[in-house]
Amino acid sequence: MPLLFPLLLFSNVYYNVVPMATASSKIESQGRALLQWKATLQTQHLLNSWTFETSPCNWTGITCRYLLLHPHLRATTITRIQLGEMGLDGKLETLNFSALPSLRDLNLTANNLHGSIPAAISSLSKLISLDLSHNNQISGSIPSSLANLTRLERLHLNGNNLSGTIPREISRLSNLQSLSLSQNFFIGPIPSVFGNLTKLNFLYLSGNNLGGSIPVEIHNLVNLKEFDIVYNNYITGPIPASVGNLTKLNSLGLAGNQISGLIPNELGKLVNLKELYINQNNINGHIPPSLGTIPLSLGNLQGLTDLRLLNNHLSGSVPDEIANLKNLIHLDMSNNSLSGNLPQDLAKGGLLEHLILSNNSFQGPIPINLKNCSNLVRVRLDRNQFTGDVSLSFGVHPHLYFIDMSFNKLSGTLSSSWGKCLNLTSFEISGNMISGPIPFEIGQLSRLQRLDISSNNMVGEIPREVSRLSYLFYLNMSNNHLSGTIPAEFGNLASLQFLDLSSNNLSGTIPVQIENCLKLSMVMLSRNNLTGVIPFQLGNLNLHDVLDLSDNLFTGEIPTQLSKLTELQKLNLSHNELVGGIPSSFQLMRSLTSIDLSYNFLDGPVPQNNIFQKAPIEWFIHNKGLCGEVHGLPPCAPSSWGSRDKKITHRLKVIICVIIPTASLLFLLFLIAAIILPYCKRKKHTATETAEAVNGGIFTIWNFNGKEAYKEIIEATENFDDKYRIGVGGCGTVYVATVSSGETFAVKKIQKIEDQASEQAFRNEIQALTQIRHRNIVRLYGFCSTNQFNFLAYEYMERGSLGAILRSERAIELDWIKE
Repeated sequence: MPLLFPLLLFSNVYYNVVPMATASSKIESQGRALLQWKATLQTQHLLNSWTFETSPCNWTGITCRYLLLHPHLRATTITRIQLGEMGLDGKLETLNFSALPSLRDLNLTANNLHGSIPAAISSLSKLISLDLSHNNQISGSIPSSLANLTRLERLHLNGNNLSGTIPREISRLSNLQSLSLSQNFFIGPIPSVFGNLTKLNFLYLSGNNLGGSIPVEIHNLVNLKEFDIVYNNYITGPIPASVGNLTKLNSLGLAGNQISGLIPNELGKLVNLKELYINQNNINGHIPPSLGTIPLSLGNLQGLTDLRLLNNHLSGSVPDEIANLKNLIHLDMSNNSLSGNLPQDLAKGGLLEHLILSNNSFQGPIPINLKNCSNLVRVRLDRNQFTGDVSLSFGVHPHLYFIDMSFNKLSGTLSSSWGKCLNLTSFEISGNMISGPIPFEIGQLSRLQRLDISSNNMVGEIPREVSRLSYLFYLNMSNNHLSGTIPAEFGNLASLQFLDLSSNNLSGTIPVQIENCLKLSMVMLSRNNLTGVIPFQLGNLNLHDVLDLSDNLFTGEIPTQLSKLTELQKLNLSHNELVGGIPSSFQLMRSLTSIDLSYNFLDGPVPQNNIFQKAPIEWFIHNKGLCGEVHGLPPCAPSSWGSRDKKITHRLKVIICVIIPTASLLFLLFLIAAIILPYCKRKKHTATETAEAVNGGIFTIWNFNGKEAYKEIIEATENFDDKYRIGVGGCGTVYVATVSSGETFAVKKIQKIEDQASEQAFRNEIQALTQIRHRNIVRLYGFCSTNQFNFLAYEYMERGSLGAILRSERAIELDWIKE
C-alpha cells in the first residue's frame, strides 16, 4: 500500500501536466502562425503588441476562449480576429488558416489587403462571420470551396475587385443571413439557386455587371428584409409579381438597371416597406394605386418613408392614394412623363424632407401642405407646369438648403419669409410669372450661393442687401423689369463668378467697385439703359467666358485696359454710342472666339490678328469708318496703325510745346500786373476822362453797367410784354422801353438759335452800327446777349419805320427821275 499511493499520485500528476502542455502548445502554435503572417505585411508596426513575450490573447484584435477538454482540463484557443480599419497592407495567402481551427469571426474589413481569396480559407470549418469588405484590391474569383463553411451566417466581400460569375455553390450556405457581394465586377445572372437561402435577411448585389432577369425563385426568401441590386446596368425583364411574397421587406432597391414593364400591383402587399428604389429603369405605365391605398386584402404601405420612381417612363397622374403615405420622408418621381394635378393632401404627415418632381408635366397648384413641412431639406419642382400663387405653398423652412421651382407658370410675389430660411444655399425660380419687388430680406441668407430669379415680371430696384451674400457665386436677375442703378455695394461680392442683369430697365453707370469681384468669369449687362463710359476697371477682372455690354447707351472710347482680358472668349459691345478706334492691343486677346462691335461710331483699322481677320462683317457693321482685312470692310491706308501712333505722338508734342510757353507767359504777366496795378490805382483818381463817348444816357458803347441796363430794359417792357411791341421784322421783334431816367429806346429782341450763322449775323450788325455814323441811320446805344435771346437798344424814332410810312396814307410820291 505505501508504494501504491506514490504511484497513484504520479499518475494524477502525469494526466494533469501532459494535457496542459498540449493545450499550451496549441495557443502557441496559433500565435506562431499569426506572427508568421505579420512578418509578411508591409505595415508590421501597426501590430506592435504581437510579440513572443506576450500571450496571443493579449494581442491587438485577438479574442481567446477557454475550451473544456476534460472535466478537470481547459484549453485556450483563438476564436476571433478583428483587425478592421487598421490599414494593414499584405496578402491573405500567407496566413496559415489551418492553424486556426476554432476561429469563428474573421474581420479584416477596410484594409489594404490584396491578392486573391485563398481556397485554404475553407479550413475554417467553425467560421460564422467572414468580412473582407472594402479592401479594394482583393481580386480574382470567389473560390467554390468557400461553400464548405456551412456554419457561415455572414459573408461580406463587397468593395473589392472580385470578378467572374457568382458561384452557385454559395447556395449550400444554408445558414447565411447576410450576403454582400456589391461593388465588385461580377458578371452573369443572379443564380436562381439563391432561392435556397431561406434564412437570408440581407442580400446586396449592387454595383456589379450582373445581367439577366430577377429570378422568380426570389419569392422563397420570405425572411428577406433588404434586397439591393441597384446599378448593375444589365438586369432586364419585368419586376416579378412574386416579389409581393417578401412581406418582411423594408428596402427594395432595383434602380439603375434596364428593368421594364409595369410596376406590379403586388408591391402593395409589402406592408413593411420603407424604401422603394425603382428609379433609372425602363419601367412604363401608370403608378398603381395600390402603392398608396389601404385595401384590407393587400394591407397598406403607411410605413413607407422613401419612394423613388425617378428616371423611368411612367405616365399618367399620381394616384390620390399616395397622399395616405403619411410617413414619407423622401419622394422622388423626377424625369418621367407624369401629368395632372398632385394630390392636395400630399405630405399631410408633415415629415417630408426631400421632394423631387422635376422634369414632368405636372399641373395645378403646389400642395399647400408643404407649408407645414418644417423639415424640408431639398425641393425640386422645376420644368413642370405648376400654377398658382407660390407664396401660398411655402412658409418658414429652417432646414431647407436647396429649392428650384424654375420653368413653371407660377405667379404671385416672393414672400419676405424666404429670408428666414437661413440654411438656403440655392434659390432658383426663373422662368415663371413672379411679380413685385425683390424682398430685401434675401440679404439675410448668409449661406446663399446661387440666386436665379431671371425671366419673371419683377419690378423695383435691386436691394443693396444682396451685397451681404458673401458666398454668392451665381447671380441671375435677367429678363425682368428691374429699374434703378446697379448697387455699388456689389463690389463686396468677392465670391461672385457669374453675373447676369441683362434685359431690364437699369440705368446709371457700371460701378467701378465691380473690380473687387476678382472671381468673375462672366458678366452680362446687355439690353438696359446704362450710360457713361465703360469703366477701365473691367480690365482688372479675370473674365474667362463672356463680357456683354451690348444694347445700352455707353459713350466714349473703348478702354484699352480691356485687352488685359486675354482669356476672354466672347466680347459684345454692340449697339452703343462708342467712338474712336478699336485699341490695337486687342490683338493680344487670343482666346476670343466672338467679338461684336457693330452699331457704334467707331473708326480706324481693325486689329491684325486671326480672330479679327477671319471675323464676319456683321461684327463691325454700322460704324463710322472701320477698315482693315475683314471681308466687307474697306482696306486701310498704308501704315494706318503707324499713322495713328504718330498722330498721338504729335499731339503730345504739340501739347508740351503749347503748355510750357503759355504757363511761362502767364507767370510773367502775373509779375507785371503785380508791379503796375498799384500805380494804376493811384493814377485813376487824377486822370481826366479823355475818351470820346457816344452820349446815350445809361448806355454807351464803350462804358456802361450791363447788368443795370439789362434790368432796366426788362422792367420797362415787363419782360417784353406784347403791349410794348411796336414792330415785327424778319430777324426779331421791336419793343419800346422807357427807363427810370425818362429816356425812351427802341429795343430789338432776337430769339437765340443754336446756329453759328445767326450768331455771326448778330455780331456783324453790332460791329457795323458801332463803326458807322450817319444822320439817316439810327444810333445804336448798346446790346445784351443771354442764353435765351439777344437784344439791341436803338434810338427811338417816334414816327415809326420807313416801311410803315411808305405803306401809310401819309406817304408822298417822290418825283425822282431815272436817268
